[in-house]
Parts: sequence; C-alpha cells; structure tokens
Amino acid sequence: MQVNILESKNQLSQLVRRAQQGEEVIIAHRGVPVVKLVPVAAVPAEVRRNVLAWLQHNPLPTSLRRSAQELDSAIEQERQGWD
Repeated sequence: MQVNILESKNQLSQLVRRAQQGEEVIIAHRGVPVVKLVPVAAVPAEVRRNVLAWLQHNPLPTSLRRSAQELDSAIEQERQGWD
C-alpha cells in the first residue's frame, strides 16, 4: 500500500498496525516513494542483558525516579493527546 505524506499523518496509527501485521506500507512525497514502514526486529537476549546490567550500575537519581503507576499515568495522558 502507498499513501502520501499528508494522508499518512492522519492515519499513522493504522499504518503502523498494518506494517506490524506484515503489510508493506510506503509513504510517498508527491507520488514519489520516500519511506517504507517496517516492524522493528525483536531485541536479542544478549542486548537486553547488557542494557539491564548497565541500568543496575547506573541508576537514575532519586529525584528523577517515578513509580510504575506514575509512568503508566504519564503514558496514558500522552496517548490521549495523539487522538
């Protein structure tokens, strides 16, 4: 499927879902293809372990830490602004 940039702005969530389901999604500028949406591959287990080890050795300062509930609330507020 190919859509122009303006159309893609209005349908981004739907286009991302379609790409995640394996459909080829091309975004064009004035009819000329410029970008293809593709799903991101899963992160290898070794990379996840390295990131977690780094985070354990480099924790956030106490003043920047937020609870899971606070993070969920902030994410929900951000998502509501998308629609």
